[in-house]
Amino acid sequence: MDVGLMVTSFGDLDLADIAVRAEQLAYDAVWVGELWGESGVVQLTEMACRTDEIELGSAILNVYSRSPAVLAMTAASLQRASDGRFTLGVGTSTPKAVEDLHGMAFDRPVRRAHETIELVRAYTAGDGRVDYDGEVLAAADFPSLETSVPIYHAGLGPANRRVVGRLCDGWIPHNIPFSHLEEAFEEVADAARERDRDPSEIAIAPYVPSAVSEDPDEARETLRRHIAYYVGSGEGYRRAVATAYPERADRIADAWRSGEKGEAADAVTDAMLADLGVAGTPDDAREQLRTLVAETGIDHPIVVVPEPASRDVVETTIDELAPDRL
Repeated sequence: MDVGLMVTSFGDLDLADIAVRAEQLAYDAVWVGELWGESGVVQLTEMACRTDEIELGSAILNVYSRSPAVLAMTAASLQRASDGRFTLGVGTSTPKAVEDLHGMAFDRPVRRAHETIELVRAYTAGDGRVDYDGEVLAAADFPSLETSVPIYHAGLGPANRRVVGRLCDGWIPHNIPFSHLEEAFEEVADAARERDRDPSEIAIAPYVPSAVSEDPDEARETLRRHIAYYVGSGEGYRRAVATAYPERADRIADAWRSGEKGEAADAVTDAMLADLGVAGTPDDAREQLRTLVAETGIDHPIVVVPEPASRDVVETTIDELAPDRL
């Protein structure tokens, strides 16, 4: 099974060491996020230099804090450092991150994503000089870099999913219930067909929040807290979960935003756990992941260990969901 691993903050564990370990465990790819703290690009560069075959991806770099030209240069540099193993994953992020961290207006996010991806494509096509006159972005008379790089987009809403279908090689959905994933992909597929693209060539690579422990209650509680955090802290994530669980999503969000984080986690039902992640003992978790891939259109599940996880849950999840154990 083709399985990736999201390498995030794991306490005092060195992230490049985790990438080396993931390669030894036969994970197909490691993905690195970026919000606040350390640069995901620098972390990916270190991983590229310390690994040999495992694929590397950004999941995600936002389309506001770096210009399309910087994203293109970043992709070109990481492709060189990794000998062609890099995938550029981008997304709009959230108003909180864009406005309160980067001090930028979260303006026209779907259009910003579309034009950024279009410009990065032009800048890396190796096809002469680039002139671009968009609604929010522009470029004039700069040479294109000759760097082939796959581009994935973390589009959640229908309009952003259409950006995936029009322009991207892959889709990184997050918090869309797995039972609704194929239905959500139809928006991607329709947009692809309108551009005479084959939807089957667009990889579906969702985050799969996963917590594995010999104590199944610990695993499930870890995943509950993870889901509550996202539903409560991001309106786009709440809407995604609400496609299947509207009343519960509202209840979780209201509790979280009122400071009742424990109550928010308690409101996450067992059905939601099964539809939004993987949690349980090693045997149960492996069966859940196998079933998820077999019964949906997922091409590349990305195992994400929730940040509330204990050190033991982190270690167990990485080891027990490794492809060579599936």
